[in-house]
Amino acid sequence: MSDAETARIVARWLRFADDDLRGAEAFLGREDLHPRLACFHAQQAAEKAMKVIYVFEQIDYAFTHDLDRLRNSLPKGWTFKDEATDLSSLSVWAVQPRYPGDLPEATEAEAAVEEARKIYETTLEDLERHGYIPSNEGAL
Repeated sequence: MSDAETARIVARWLRFADDDLRGAEAFLGREDLHPRLACFHAQQAAEKAMKVIYVFEQIDYAFTHDLDRLRNSLPKGWTFKDEATDLSSLSVWAVQPRYPGDLPEATEAEAAVEEARKIYETTLEDLERHGYIPSNEGAL
């Protein structure tokens, strides 16, 4: 894949991650909506932000929602590879909460959104440090 094509795909992944992050933020504090929606979109933003690193590096990634697994499989030289934070509390919001059942309480929605924002912003910084030049090509 050419560098231009990779940059276009990376921009699109970043747009989708940003959309999920902004969606998560919009759900916070809405009394008419359950906070699990913010948690779900926070997890999706974090997952896409991590997977975009694989896209940028042109490495196949595992089809998983497990953020710890994604982080641990990153190549060396990426901030999240060096940080050993436990992301399981964010990963739990990927699948189970989309369906009725025995759901965890979404009491930490603000923390989930903050963690997703940190992952997204760190990914942007790392991408630029690794030579990615942001553009609007993947914006749609």
